[in-house]
Amino acid sequence: MGTTYLINSMWVLVAGILVFFMQGGFALLEAGLTRCKNTVNVLSKNIMDFGLATVAYGLVGFGLMYGADVSGLFGGSFFVDPITGFDAGELSPGVFFFFQLVFAGAAATIVSGAMAERTRFRTYLVCSFFISLVIYPIPGHWIWGGGWLSQLGFMDFAGSTAVHSVGGWAALAGAAVVGPRIGKYDKNGKPRVIPAGNIFMATLGVFVLWLGWYGFNPGSELGFDDVTMHTVVTTTVAAAGGMLAAMLVTWKRYGKPDLSMILNGLLGGLVSITSGCNVISFWPALLVGALGGVLIVFSVEFLDRKLKIDDPVGAISVHGSCGALGTLCVGLFASVNTESYGLFYGGGFTQLGIQAIGVVAVFVWTGVVSFIMFSVMKRLMGLRVSREEEIRGLDISEHGVEAYPDFVTRDLEHEGVTLNGGVKIER
Repeated sequence: MGTTYLINSMWVLVAGILVFFMQGGFALLEAGLTRCKNTVNVLSKNIMDFGLATVAYGLVGFGLMYGADVSGLFGGSFFVDPITGFDAGELSPGVFFFFQLVFAGAAATIVSGAMAERTRFRTYLVCSFFISLVIYPIPGHWIWGGGWLSQLGFMDFAGSTAVHSVGGWAALAGAAVVGPRIGKYDKNGKPRVIPAGNIFMATLGVFVLWLGWYGFNPGSELGFDDVTMHTVVTTTVAAAGGMLAAMLVTWKRYGKPDLSMILNGLLGGLVSITSGCNVISFWPALLVGALGGVLIVFSVEFLDRKLKIDDPVGAISVHGSCGALGTLCVGLFASVNTESYGLFYGGGFTQLGIQAIGVVAVFVWTGVVSFIMFSVMKRLMGLRVSREEEIRGLDISEHGVEAYPDFVTRDLEHEGVTLNGGVKIER
């Protein structure tokens, strides 16, 4: 057991712990951006996501992703022991599995925010399990496990597409199938703002996620070297670019800087740089993050107003839209630590075309399979809670406990029902 093995294993273990802690960041963010009466439900889904991912990914998902390649489509080593049945080279196999597991958990957790406040808990658990079992590992194999996209030359260093877009497109399918929250749209289809329950909690959650990203991106080098240090810098400047751009755009469009958009702009910048954080230099990384921050604003508006898809936390825009953007940006700005340069650095359209193929392929796979999964579960188990349960809050109806018992409004006797956040619902 050499020094390199020990250093790499120790660093990736620490990075994996940071990524694991992102589950707490997701929990805080989603609980903060939804209403108080659904806090227990949101937190329950977030903690269960990782438990389910551990079983599903450990049993089947890891083998599908990293097993012996079968026609470039999936790994064929089912029920592989990740500790004794896998060779990770200059890295502990157990640490490698743990690092990949926390990525799988992150992909599954993204879905919960987009479907928050109206999804039946038991049905969500089954869907979350299937995401970690099959939906996430298959494109993961294409990209990281030696599958057809990696053979094509597709570049996705830390998972703008492999993790974030998979979660984002699954969230899109889930939100579309389950439908919008009661009161989100008026009789004319105009969207209403349903205020966040605890913006302080949401802000703290974003800080936790930002911290975790220093494991997510630098840890993806699977070792400790100069590339690791490079990704720390690009990750930081992209986050700054995302939050600044989102602030300026919302200030211009809405007349005031919107904190929730600033938070999602920061996350959009991080997601956007995740794919190319190792091959994009300092100033382009700032630009990529800023583009993500701008895209967040318009993506949220498009989903909300045009497609009528209700995403309470902006997960689809942050992870799906910005994941696709960041992946394409590799084909534009790649210039260091690579032999495949981006369009703006003399590489032509070749890499950009490969990146586009990967974005489309993962969108089609994840979107179609997720839509089928949610539609089948809707018919078999019921995907959405009843109107009365949704109005009372899922904490009571699904869990029998309230996170904020002094602030829950449950007046169902009047013709109009006032929800937390002051939204008036006409029956």
